[in-house]
Amino acid sequence: MSLSEKISPKALDTAVLVLSDSNTLSFAAAVDPLRAANRRAGRTLFSWRFVTPTESAARLTSGIEVQGTPLAALESCDLLIIVAGFNLDAHATPQLLAALRRLAPHAGQIAAIDGASWLLASAGLLDGQSATAHWEDLEHFATRFDAVETLPHRFVQSGKFATAGAAMPGLDMMLRLIEERYGARLAQEVAGAFLHDPSQPADLPQNPASRQSLARHHPAVARALALMQAHIETPLSIAALATQLSLSPRVLELRFKTAIGQSPKATYLALRLSEAHRLALDTSLPVQDIALPQALPPKPASPAPSAKPTAAPCAPCAKSAEQLRPLSQNIPRVWGQRPQKGIGCALCAASISARTSPDRLTSAAPKACSS
Repeated sequence: MSLSEKISPKALDTAVLVLSDSNTLSFAAAVDPLRAANRRAGRTLFSWRFVTPTESAARLTSGIEVQGTPLAALESCDLLIIVAGFNLDAHATPQLLAALRRLAPHAGQIAAIDGASWLLASAGLLDGQSATAHWEDLEHFATRFDAVETLPHRFVQSGKFATAGAAMPGLDMMLRLIEERYGARLAQEVAGAFLHDPSQPADLPQNPASRQSLARHHPAVARALALMQAHIETPLSIAALATQLSLSPRVLELRFKTAIGQSPKATYLALRLSEAHRLALDTSLPVQDIALPQALPPKPASPAPSAKPTAAPCAPCAKSAEQLRPLSQNIPRVWGQRPQKGIGCALCAASISARTSPDRLTSAAPKACSS
């Protein structure tokens, strides 16, 4: 689908439900990307209105008051964004939860920032879905809502729901929603207006986002991540990483699992795919310049396939916005297609090179799709 086909002539009817005790930054992360998208597009893509649980204004943690339409008066919307923060049990009144259950079938998409996922789960709307919450509440969230698959990710998309653990992941989530509806270029322009780099994968665990906290509690993992970042193009083997940290590979593996919930191999792969994706979309570099610095030399018996330099993704890679993102949970959907010959687009080549390294980050590099 082309960008012109994606953009409807009608502005997206967006309702922003704001609860008292919400962080001001979370509120801004929900609303300002919409404003910036309209400005960058030169027309109204999003038309939003503020909604509050009752007729009273919502008072943010900064003291700012947000006036809005009472939730009871909202009948439908294309996009419902919910912003919540503290005192969630007090705000999760039977009236509010009933209103959310009533409105959910009439909202095209529902996004929740910070504590808002707690409200959706309390209403039973996330049963059978994947979701995240603020990292301080993750364990409690998972215990209380056992019908929800709780993930420690920065933000999670599941069905019509999108949940973000805090303000900055919420900003990235909003950029993702803009990308899915109006294309990657507009999302990049909006991010650029904020001088924001949304390159962190959605499935990066939340707690390590605080490098100071990670360095304090898991110094070896923090040092390993710094080494990985410094050796993106020419990756170190996991054994070499462990040696530099005076650890065995097994101990390094255990420490990564404890600190961030995934292996060093998976973490390194996510970092490298993120950088390859950034280069493919944000630069005019040819395919070879993105892929080859990270790839193994071709074997003599297997000559390297010719690559047609192009920055545009091929049809299979552009099939959905999810397939354009270097997330460990999404990229395999592209790689899972039937192998075909040829390297047709930058994203295919970048994916192959990121999975082919001296460390053998995966058992075998997949073949690219054709274009």
